[in-house]
Amino acid sequence: MLAFGSAPVALGGCGIARPGRRESKAETHSATVATASLNTRRPGYLLAGAIVLHVGLISAQVTTGAGVPFLEVVTFGSFAEIQRVATSVVDGIEDTWSGYIDLRRVRAENEALRQALVNQAERLRELLELRARSGVQTTAAEVIASAADPRFRTITIDKGVSHGIRRDMAIISPVGVVGRVLLPSSAASKVQLLIDRDAAAGAVIERSRAQGIVVGVGSDVLQMQYVPGTADVAVDDRVLTSGIDSIYPKGFVIGTVESVDRGPGTFHSIRVRPAVDFSRLEEVLVVLTPSPAREGAAAEGQE
Repeated sequence: MLAFGSAPVALGGCGIARPGRRESKAETHSATVATASLNTRRPGYLLAGAIVLHVGLISAQVTTGAGVPFLEVVTFGSFAEIQRVATSVVDGIEDTWSGYIDLRRVRAENEALRQALVNQAERLRELLELRARSGVQTTAAEVIASAADPRFRTITIDKGVSHGIRRDMAIISPVGVVGRVLLPSSAASKVQLLIDRDAAAGAVIERSRAQGIVVGVGSDVLQMQYVPGTADVAVDDRVLTSGIDSIYPKGFVIGTVESVDRGPGTFHSIRVRPAVDFSRLEEVLVVLTPSPAREGAAAEGQE
């Protein structure tokens, strides 16, 4: 019974061992086939390599009609083609980038031009509004030059005698008094700015009606003189033209009081900040209508 019982175990062991031996044979067979295939292809690879080497050696010895080795010609041509393609790619990138930069610049220039046109339109609108509310006859003019010598505060406008411009006509802007015509020619005129050291205008304090004379000192400020020490004058008071000088019509803005020195003398010493920025003048109005004081003086002269 014991011998009989051990037989199935042995058989079972044999049954388990047989599949394992079949797998080992299969793997061995596959390895053998792969080795044989590699051994079969190896001569082909060696032959191809030998052929390429042989062709290269022959090409190195063969020369063209110009005496240049054929291999050098082929190599140069190949590298030249690679360089051509690379150059084309680089040039394309550079052209694209340059186009982008140019587009940005054009857009910036267009924006600057648009803003300049908007600013000009705004200035012209202000001039038209000033002409409408001034109550005097005027003509618009463009500033075309300024004095090269800082000792003389003058500008040149593009209107002259042929446009009806005469000496001592007042020049105004939307924000205030600019000056007077000093020297008219046929098609242009020199204008003396109110801040010139030889310029002056009759003036009045808008709030208290205290009168005096505003004079230029050659800088960007004005002096108001001959205002009585008893007059009521305060910082930030507006100063207007009084019209007594026969040049500037009454009621135009000159500036605002910047400081008041109440000294022991008879008159105040008053600094006036001009309403006009004389460094940024571009368009102005020339007052063609004579002031009432000038008309009266002309009438007396005729009598």
